[in-house]
Amino acid sequence: MRLSAIFIRLIVFAMAAVLSVIAARSTVAIVEERSVLAVRETLVDQGYEWASVLGDGLQVILEGDAPSEAVRFRAISAAGSMVDASRVIDNLSVTDSAVIAPPEFAIEILRNDSGVSLIGLIPASTDREALAQRIADIADGQTVTDLLEVGDYPTPPTWRAAMNYALRALELLNKSKISVNAERVMVSAISDSPEEKRRLEIALARNTPEGVRLAVDISAPRPVISPFTTRFVLDEDGARFDACTADTAEAVSAILSAASKAGFQERANCVLALGAPSTTWGEAVAQAITAVENMGGGTVTIADTDITLVAPVGTGQATFDNIVGRLENSLPDVFALSAELPELATDTGTELPQFTATLSPEGAVQLRGRIPDDVTNTLAESFANARFSQRQVTMGTRIAEGLPADWSVRILAGIEVLSELSNGAVVVEPDTIRVRGNTGNEDASAAISRLLIEKLGQTAVFEIDVAYVEQLDPVASRPTPEECMVQILAATEGRKITFDPGSADLTAATQPVVDDIAAVLKECGDLPIRVSGFTDSQGRVEMNQQLSQARADAVLTALRARRVPVSTFEAIGFGEENPIASNETEEGREANRRIEFSLILPEPLPESTSALDGLAEDVVIEDPQEDPAPQEDAPAAENE
Repeated sequence: MRLSAIFIRLIVFAMAAVLSVIAARSTVAIVEERSVLAVRETLVDQGYEWASVLGDGLQVILEGDAPSEAVRFRAISAAGSMVDASRVIDNLSVTDSAVIAPPEFAIEILRNDSGVSLIGLIPASTDREALAQRIADIADGQTVTDLLEVGDYPTPPTWRAAMNYALRALELLNKSKISVNAERVMVSAISDSPEEKRRLEIALARNTPEGVRLAVDISAPRPVISPFTTRFVLDEDGARFDACTADTAEAVSAILSAASKAGFQERANCVLALGAPSTTWGEAVAQAITAVENMGGGTVTIADTDITLVAPVGTGQATFDNIVGRLENSLPDVFALSAELPELATDTGTELPQFTATLSPEGAVQLRGRIPDDVTNTLAESFANARFSQRQVTMGTRIAEGLPADWSVRILAGIEVLSELSNGAVVVEPDTIRVRGNTGNEDASAAISRLLIEKLGQTAVFEIDVAYVEQLDPVASRPTPEECMVQILAATEGRKITFDPGSADLTAATQPVVDDIAAVLKECGDLPIRVSGFTDSQGRVEMNQQLSQARADAVLTALRARRVPVSTFEAIGFGEENPIASNETEEGREANRRIEFSLILPEPLPESTSALDGLAEDVVIEDPQEDPAPQEDAPAAENE
């Protein structure tokens, strides 16, 4: 009996133990399941789907390949936010990193009156000292702020070409922002005038690097025009502008829209300028052009706030009054309208007086026709000589009576108009002035219209047929730097620059050669050119260098005396360096005594740390004058 009670107690304890174990395991399973579920949901919500979550009792095991160490750490932190961090077992691995892509090499360059600043990343292979010296030369004494960083990565193949172009642009532009990388160069700059803007755009268009995209945006201050003038003509030849001026882009759009409706189909060179008399300028001009359209023809001239409308001959009085009345009542308040209805011309049988001024392509000026008196004749000749300096003026005029009262004024205006042309003719008659010819100025027609309106009044009748010829444009027609070098070579073919023996004095035979070189350089504009002097190897090295420097300076001085703009030139004497022939023979020494012309290009940024080089191919002009060898025991007589 007693043994049975003890046995029962043992069985009860055993069953209790079993039940405890089962309960504990159930509890752990529930905790494990809920922990794993909570961690898995959190990782998925935060974008870590690549991680798998396993449970091992109260522990939460993370497995998977994290894309980076930083992502791995964030995934562990996310799991630790749902369960105790001590329960999180990190079995995560990090995916092997691919080859790190090199950063983009890029520079931002800013130049203004305060100096030059650079910021960006450049290849480690760049010669920093050479680059800094180049920038300092361009800054010309101004402050240079260098914030460039260096990256030790392969240099893109087009990086040097892009950087060279950027430095050339920086040298041209005093106020600019240049953004450059291996694939593109973006240039934003401010010029001093529209003419300067065109010159810079043409200069930047030269020597563009291959494989590099360019974006050039040069702005110029708007010109101030007085009187602010627009003149529109609609006749049997069609619709055209003799002058078109506007103060805003919106005004240009309104003016051209009205002109298009009137039949204008050409490209209008409407100048955006300062000096508009009213903010309603575009509206007033558009209304005036519409009136011309409604009238079926005529001419309208708007000069400041004065509008002059001339109807075509034969317009009915009622039509004229109706159109003029509507225009007068719709114009903005500041504008005043003057309208004229010409009468039908009657044939009087008398010959109209005429004065003609012509300018030939060769530059010869001829004045012929009727002149009221000797004083006007002398005045016209003197005025023509002043307007066409250094050109031959031929007088073919004759004194006549019965000329209009304003004939002298019309003659002088015609001569001044002719000076706006490269070649052509101006015919002056009592009722009209006709202008025909060619010009290298795209705005010549507008300038001629403003001049005639200013001299003869708004009711002046004139016809302008002036063609823009790019070859006559002194800026657009300039040869490229390479073409200039070729022209110098052609101008010196078979001829040589020579000096007196042992000196830097140009010989008399050399003067025509220098004259021809100067003529070429005047047409080339402001080019950076190096004049290099060389000698043979006879004599001391120091004396040879000094002689070559003096001769290079002498050539530069000779060009300056011929009014060649040499502000961008430099003269360097290299002595006996860089021989082009053997110094062992007289012919070789003669070839080595020479003057070379070459373009100064921005020194390229090398991929190694070697010094920069970047001279263009040289144009060689030899100096055949023998520099005799020094006598024995007389070392001071080198190259003399």
